[in-house]
Amino acid sequence: MSLKKATLIIVLVLLLDQISKIYIKTHFVLGEYVEVFSWFKILFIENEGAAWGTKISDIIPVISDATGKLVLTVFRLFAICGIAYWLYDSVRKNATSTLIAAIALIFAGALGNIIDSVFYGVVFNDSYGQVATLFAEEPYGTLFHGKVVDMLHFPMIDTVLPDWVPIWGGSNFRFFEPVFNVADAAISIGVGVLLVFNKKAFPKNQK
Repeated sequence: MSLKKATLIIVLVLLLDQISKIYIKTHFVLGEYVEVFSWFKILFIENEGAAWGTKISDIIPVISDATGKLVLTVFRLFAICGIAYWLYDSVRKNATSTLIAAIALIFAGALGNIIDSVFYGVVFNDSYGQVATLFAEEPYGTLFHGKVVDMLHFPMIDTVLPDWVPIWGGSNFRFFEPVFNVADAAISIGVGVLLVFNKKAFPKNQK
């Protein structure tokens, strides 16, 4: 696969990711949702941390939320530089289309969430109890302190466990719980391709 085709994948993912995020941010109040199907909802939440909403300050209590957020964003910037080089080097070495497509998806997803983290704090105002405004006069944060917008929710199973189930009987059970976005999906698909099609991505006869 050529670098041009890989770039096309990245651009398409970024467009879909950012258009969906900006639409949700400018049309939904935080916590608002629309039920598309019983197993699929558009639910607007904001993620201030890493995967599953984890914050560095939760792991290292001596670090403030603001400092932890800055460290995470800077780390993401360094990481995406490494992924960009991996993509360039793979194209240069004529790696398989499977590998290049997977890296392009991972890069696009990482970049999509970095855009939120770096810029959203200075272009949007709060979504608490109101619909946010793009290019607001009073943004909710500062550069590098933006929140990642999530909206895709698939509660495919949402029920109460029977009383006879040990320990958890009578409690609520939901699968799939996480709320994510297009960028997260692109990263997951890219990693999934590398895991499932590992032999195609990294053929033994390839130097």
